[in-house]
Amino acid sequence: MREELKAALSRRAFLAAGSAAIAIPVLPVRAFAGDAKEAAVLQALVDKGALPPLKDRLPENPLVITPVDRVGAHGGDWSHALVGGGSLSMLVRYQGYEPLLRYTPDWSGVTLNVAEDFQASPDAREFTVRLRKGMKWSDGHPFTTEDIRFWYEDILLNKEVAFIGQDHWKSGGKPARLEVVDVQTFKVIFDRPSGLFPLQIAWANSDQTCKAPKHYLQQFHIKHNPKANELAKSRGFESWIPLFQFEAGFASDNDYFQNSKRPTLTAWKLTVAPGESTERAIAERNPYYWKVDTAGQQLPYFDRIVYQMVADPQVLLLKVLQGEIDMMDQYIATPGNKAVLFDGQEKGGYGFYTLTSTEANEMVFMLNLNHPDEVKRALFLNKDFRAALSMALDRQALIDTVFIGQGAPAQASIEKGDPLYVERLATQYTAYDPDGANAALDKILPDKDGDGYRLDSQGRRVSIIFEIDQSRTTFLDIFQLAIPMFQAVGIDVQMKPMDRSLWETRVRQGREFDGTAHKFGGNSGIPAVLDPRYFLPYTTESFYGKGWQLWYRDRTNPDAIEPPEVTKKQFDLYDQLKATADPARQNELMRQILELCADAFYTFGVTLPADSYGVVRNAMVNVTKTMPNSFGWPTPGPTRPEQYFKA
Repeated sequence: MREELKAALSRRAFLAAGSAAIAIPVLPVRAFAGDAKEAAVLQALVDKGALPPLKDRLPENPLVITPVDRVGAHGGDWSHALVGGGSLSMLVRYQGYEPLLRYTPDWSGVTLNVAEDFQASPDAREFTVRLRKGMKWSDGHPFTTEDIRFWYEDILLNKEVAFIGQDHWKSGGKPARLEVVDVQTFKVIFDRPSGLFPLQIAWANSDQTCKAPKHYLQQFHIKHNPKANELAKSRGFESWIPLFQFEAGFASDNDYFQNSKRPTLTAWKLTVAPGESTERAIAERNPYYWKVDTAGQQLPYFDRIVYQMVADPQVLLLKVLQGEIDMMDQYIATPGNKAVLFDGQEKGGYGFYTLTSTEANEMVFMLNLNHPDEVKRALFLNKDFRAALSMALDRQALIDTVFIGQGAPAQASIEKGDPLYVERLATQYTAYDPDGANAALDKILPDKDGDGYRLDSQGRRVSIIFEIDQSRTTFLDIFQLAIPMFQAVGIDVQMKPMDRSLWETRVRQGREFDGTAHKFGGNSGIPAVLDPRYFLPYTTESFYGKGWQLWYRDRTNPDAIEPPEVTKKQFDLYDQLKATADPARQNELMRQILELCADAFYTFGVTLPADSYGVVRNAMVNVTKTMPNSFGWPTPGPTRPEQYFKA
C-alpha cells in the first residue's frame, strides 16, 4: 500500500485481447489529504490567507509516490540549463510530463498518473477513465471532465484550430467518440480496436487532454467569447485563431512552454517562461500539485527549477565542470566529453548515471525526398543515389574517431536480438565501397565539371546542403569527416550549422531544405512500434518525407504529397497494427513494415548507439542510476523528478 502502483501492467498485459477487461487497479484512498505536510514557502502563504489550506488544495485521493532512495525534504532550487534558442522540448522531460497514464520507470508498460482509474474493454475499443475528485489546476480552479470535453469539442474537432499530432485519438481516419459520464468520468470509444491507445497517451507530450484548462483558454475561443477577434487584434494577432493556437501551445513544444500564464497540472509552473528573459527561465512549485510522498509530504520537493539560458554546448560543459548544473545529459553526454567530465567530477562535485540506448541510430542522414525543386526531388528519390551516398561513408573511421571505437556500422534499424530485428534493414549499403558508389553515380550523374563534381540534368553542380542543429556537436564532428567522403565520389556536400531555433523553423517546420540529420526513434519493443520515424514517414519527425506524412494524416491538406506505393503499403499496415490488440499480430505487422522499409531505403545512418551517460550532482537524491534514453519515454520524466531533492 506504500508503493506508487505495484500493479502497473506490462505491455503484453495491456495489449492482450481476451475475455477480461484491460484495467489498472486503483490504490486505496489514503488519509493524506487532511494530514499532509507542505513546503514552508506555501505554509507562509496559507498563514497570510493568500492560499487555502493544503487539505483544500489536494484531491481526495492524491497519488502516492514512493521515493527511489528515501523520503526527501522541501526546499531549494534545481539548477538546470536550456541550450540554444529552441531546446524547449527539454522542459517536457523535466517538468512537463504529466499525462493521464505515464510509463513505468523500466518502460515495461504504463501506470496511473493524472487518471485515478483506467479500464479498457476486452476488444480495446472502449476506454473508461476516472479523474481524481477534488484535483485542481495550478491556479486552484477544479480540473474535471469539462476540461476534457472542451479539449475534445473545441480543439480536437475544431478544423479552424487545426492542431496535429493526435492520431492516437483516431481509428479508420475518424476521431474516437467522447462520452462524458459525470464530473470525474469519461469514455473514449473507437469504431475499431485501438490496442496502442494506452501506450500512446503516455508518450512524451502526446496527451493534450491534461493541458487544456477550459476556464483559461475559453476567453480566446470564438465559441465561448464573441469578442475573441477583438481581443486577438488588441494582442497583435490577425484573428482569434492564431491567438488561441499560441495560448493553447499545442503547435510545438516551443509554443507551449513560452506561456507563463496558462494554468497547469505539473509539479512546477513557469513564472518566467523562456523568451521572457534572456538569462534564465524559472518554474516555481505548483501549490495545487496532486501527489504526495509516503510520509504524506506534498510534492515536489524542490521549490524551483532554474534554467540557465546557455548559448552552446561548450558553455554548458564549462558550467557542468564548475558544478553549476545539477543534472544533464542532452547536449553534453558525447563520447568526446566523457574523459573531460570524468576527470573533473571530484572538483565539480558530480557523478554519472547510465542511459540505455533506445535510439535507432547515432545519426541519421535524411535527404528531403519531397524537395520543392523538381530536379533535386527526382535525384533524391532515386534509391540508387541514396545507396551510393551510403556506400561512400567509411563508417568505421567515423566510429573510431567520433565514438572512440564504440559501435559497429549500421543503418537506422532495430537492435540485434530483438524480435523485430531485420538484418537487411540494419546492414545494407553499410560497407565502405567508394568504387561501388562511383559506379552507381556514373549511371545516374555521368557528367562532371572541371573540379570533378557531378552535374545534374540541368547542368548544375550537384550540391547538397545539410542543415544541422549546431547544439548537436556529435553531428558536427561526423560531418567534418563525412564531407570529404561524399566529395570524393563527386557530390558537393556541405554542412550548414545553425541555432536550434532557426533549425526548428527551417527543418522541423519548413520544407525548403536539401537535407538534415537527427537521431532518436525506436530501436526495439515499445519504442520501435510507437516511434518508427525512420521506418515509415508517419510523423512530423520524419524529415525525409514531410509531404508524405501530411498525406497520411490528412489527404486534403494542400501541402500533402501522395507517396509511392511502398509507402502506402506501410501506412496500411501501420493502420492495421494500431487497430489490433494482439501483440503477436502487432509484431507480425511491424516486421512487414520493416521489410518494406528495407526495400524503400529512405535514410542512411552510421551506427546503433551504445549506452550513454548523464551527469548528476552528488547532492542530488532519488535520481535513478540507470534509465532509458528517449524523448518518447521521455528521459528522465518517468523516474518522477518531483521526488528529486538535494541533501
